[in-house]
Amino acid sequence: MRIDLNSDLGEGGDPRAMGDDATMLDLVTSANIACGGHAGDPETMFATLERAVARGVMIGAHPGYADREGFGRRVIPMPVPAIGRMVAAQIGALQGVAALAGAELRYVKPHGALANLASEDRGVAGAIVAAVAALPGRLAILAISGTVLEHAARAAGTEVFSEIFADRAYLPDGRLMPRSCAGAVLHDPDMVVARLVRFLETGLMPAAGGDPIRLSAHSVCVHGDTPGASAMARRLRSAITAAGVTVAPFLPG
Repeated sequence: MRIDLNSDLGEGGDPRAMGDDATMLDLVTSANIACGGHAGDPETMFATLERAVARGVMIGAHPGYADREGFGRRVIPMPVPAIGRMVAAQIGALQGVAALAGAELRYVKPHGALANLASEDRGVAGAIVAAVAALPGRLAILAISGTVLEHAARAAGTEVFSEIFADRAYLPDGRLMPRSCAGAVLHDPDMVVARLVRFLETGLMPAAGGDPIRLSAHSVCVHGDTPGASAMARRLRSAITAAGVTVAPFLPG
């Protein structure tokens, strides 16, 4: 069995002070790089891309609502076609900087509130899939496992991979528990490690207030913006390897 480890990176404002990103890039196999919407700027993109290339880490675009104040975690009301244009513009910006860094984008993973909305809204999911399909490079989509976005990408013939979250709680319907709820983000390393190893063994994920839910996964997300993220990622990678699982990127075709 093999599994990818991904993290949301390039979200800081100063490319000279990205110590945590540099550490995370030594631990993950895929990097979701902010594209200037919820976070990121050309210099931060370039620095993150260079670091990822140097470490052989697969690169994905991480577009989100243009909401720096809310870090892309608030739904910004806008017409569905405008969401598609916003996503295309952000991915295109990262593609342009990647060309200067000698890097290749392989996939797209929506961020925050945009990802959550695409998980349940067919119109939004379709707009994202159409934007990704229209861009050069045959980009894949990394979608939250079992969601509308995953199904929309598959129906459109776009290559799609499934993602689970190591440090987030789930609802019984497979959605992530909203961050406004107590216990939505898991901070206990022992709990997170044990839960992930059990999932890899059984395919079942604990759900708040319900029975465990069955999910598929090609990739596991470890958030890079939470306290102790790099230490958590190191423990997860060690535990996965000890369980006989190969940590490797999911490699879009």
